[in-house]
Amino acid sequence: MEDLVQVLSKIKMPTHDDLLVGTETGDDAAVYQLNEHTALILTVDFFTPITDDPFEFGSIAAANSLSDVYAMGGKPLLAMNVVGFPADLVHEMLADVLKGGYAKAAEADCLIVGGHTIDDPEPKYGLSVVGIVEPGKQVSNANAKPGDVLVLTKPIGTGIITTGCKQGSSPPDVLRGAVENMATLNRAAADAMVKVGVNSCTDVTGFGLMGHLRSMVRGSKVSAKIRFGDVPVLSGAWDLLQQDIVPGGTFRNLQSVSDSVHWHEDLTEKQRLLLCDAQTSGGLLISVSQERLQSLLSELDAAGVATRAVVGDITEGNPGEIHVTA
Repeated sequence: MEDLVQVLSKIKMPTHDDLLVGTETGDDAAVYQLNEHTALILTVDFFTPITDDPFEFGSIAAANSLSDVYAMGGKPLLAMNVVGFPADLVHEMLADVLKGGYAKAAEADCLIVGGHTIDDPEPKYGLSVVGIVEPGKQVSNANAKPGDVLVLTKPIGTGIITTGCKQGSSPPDVLRGAVENMATLNRAAADAMVKVGVNSCTDVTGFGLMGHLRSMVRGSKVSAKIRFGDVPVLSGAWDLLQQDIVPGGTFRNLQSVSDSVHWHEDLTEKQRLLLCDAQTSGGLLISVSQERLQSLLSELDAAGVATRAVVGDITEGNPGEIHVTA
């Protein structure tokens, strides 16, 4: 994350009266107002395979790309494929990857209308997505308020489990649970939060829970407290972590937040790594007022969102700081 911040600091970012959300706070997507009723949400994401099944890979990659629109409180409308694939594998395996992507987009009522493909020795797939939201109703990562409660809608640990898969160490049932988790759209969770009205939201992906929360508290100029014991974890992730199975991105995430996160002395390095685990298609991290917390939990339950974990609070401490208790 810090490397990217340094790179972007050398670039003069564009501003415009109709650009409602840009790059200033590292939000999940850009929001551009077309008129008083409609604003576009624009995002793109792609990555290398995380499972051996091409259809599953396509489905997860699409869900991950669509998630940024949901995190902003919007509805995805159109998408385009972003593909890098070895020429000698294109005909059979790529077709299955694309089928997975199209199936997941169809589930989201989003139309994939084309894309771009290059010959690449390492397969990559994702989507560029266009969504819509009513101007002023977009949910930013930069509006959390002191006194808010933090709610997480998916368990963490996908980075550890998929790394274990690559090493042949993840048991089939553990991998299956992670795949189902990653392939689940954040649509229901987003619908619930929009119905209730929340202050802030981000989805938890490559920078891990701590990295994305740090962007939220920095952008909102607030602090946060997280309770390690309340953070939901995918079945099997802790066992793999105990075997020292950790993706490289997770180590980088831990280092990246070292200047912002204050860890309780009882938390081990492995526990800290777990909270920094680089996620794929993770859940929504929602900042909601105490008064609306129960309504949000009830709406999430009614929408069939299995994970509705209250993991921490927004506080008035030093802006950008996170305190993690056991």
